[in-house]
Amino acid sequence: MLRLTTSASTSASRIIAGPSVRRCLATAVPTNPASPSTDTTAAPPRRKRFEKLDDGLTFDDFVSGQELPDANERVVLGNTTQPRLPSFLKHPIPTGASYSNIKKELRGLGLHTVCEEAKCPNIGECWGGGKGNATATIMLMGDQCTRGCRFCSVKTARAPPPLDVHEPENTAEAISRWGLGYIVLTSVDRDDLVDGGAAHIASTISKIKQKAPKILVEALTPDFANKGVDTIHTVASSGLDVFAHNVETVERCTPFVRDRRAGFNQSLRVLEEAKMGAKNAGKEILTKSSIMLGVGEREDEIHETLRRLRQSDVDVVTFGQYMRPTKKHMKVDRYVQPEEFAKWKEVAEGMGFLYVASGPLVRSSYKAGEFFIENVLKKRRAAAAEQAAANLSTQSPESTSTASVASA
Repeated sequence: MLRLTTSASTSASRIIAGPSVRRCLATAVPTNPASPSTDTTAAPPRRKRFEKLDDGLTFDDFVSGQELPDANERVVLGNTTQPRLPSFLKHPIPTGASYSNIKKELRGLGLHTVCEEAKCPNIGECWGGGKGNATATIMLMGDQCTRGCRFCSVKTARAPPPLDVHEPENTAEAISRWGLGYIVLTSVDRDDLVDGGAAHIASTISKIKQKAPKILVEALTPDFANKGVDTIHTVASSGLDVFAHNVETVERCTPFVRDRRAGFNQSLRVLEEAKMGAKNAGKEILTKSSIMLGVGEREDEIHETLRRLRQSDVDVVTFGQYMRPTKKHMKVDRYVQPEEFAKWKEVAEGMGFLYVASGPLVRSSYKAGEFFIENVLKKRRAAAAEQAAANLSTQSPESTSTASVASA
């Protein structure tokens, strides 16, 4: 049983018996005894208030009664330093049955696309086509990159999750269902892996070719920095048709645009080694690279970049406008007009590139470019088959029989 001590009971009795205290809200007594309603100097004259309206200020500015700052001291809200987005860069929000079906199918197989991760403006156009026309660039090895390029919106992590061993099979299964003639694969950089993910990419390409032998495969690859040239050769000789690796920008801007582990000369060596690795394996491939405009490059630097790409035997080049994914990424230096893109297309074609796609909304995996490359590769293969048949028919019976005995 709880008992109160004498002091405690006395305190309790005082609390109970003491006078009650009532609390209420109160207004502080003004120091000036004069009533606010009778003070004619409390607010500025009505005319001065309306004069402030002519200065283009807000409602709060002219009713506050405070002194206004000088024009050169006022804070201007909104982004006035960045150029406004031109109308030719605005795209409608992607919708439609084909778009929804592709998205649902990719989610069901646990696949990622660079279309979504990089916030590509052409996603509605590419995913919105009918069966056989819709395209999606599948991003291998997860959605977390070990690099942190200042233009890219793909998530960054020092230690991404382990590779999905079922991804090559799931990717090949999804692509075979679409019934496409051309597919683009890309991937994040995985510097944490011993081979940079080269074997994983090569396995995906091989499985696609097994399930759909007629499909043409383009792979937009990492640079496999410090992993050895064998990693590049592994991908280049895996059966792909187009080996793509982007220099992204001119050499001077590279340290400010790309991750510091990526280099301009390093990217050129990747493209050169890809051609060499495919040739050593008895395969013929096209090499491809892309350049972003609007990051601070100069005209002479673009000319030099094109010259060095041709020197590295690159077949295809694309030009596109850099568009800032979020406010955390680097700012747009300028928005390039369509006329300038047309000029660079003409310049690049004059330098001997097989195909050039150039426009504000052109990206590395560009639908129109893929169709052109598909036709080029098919014509080349048809010509090679005709040449092989002609060579076989011109062989003498003695050489044919000798070859048959040797093969037996």
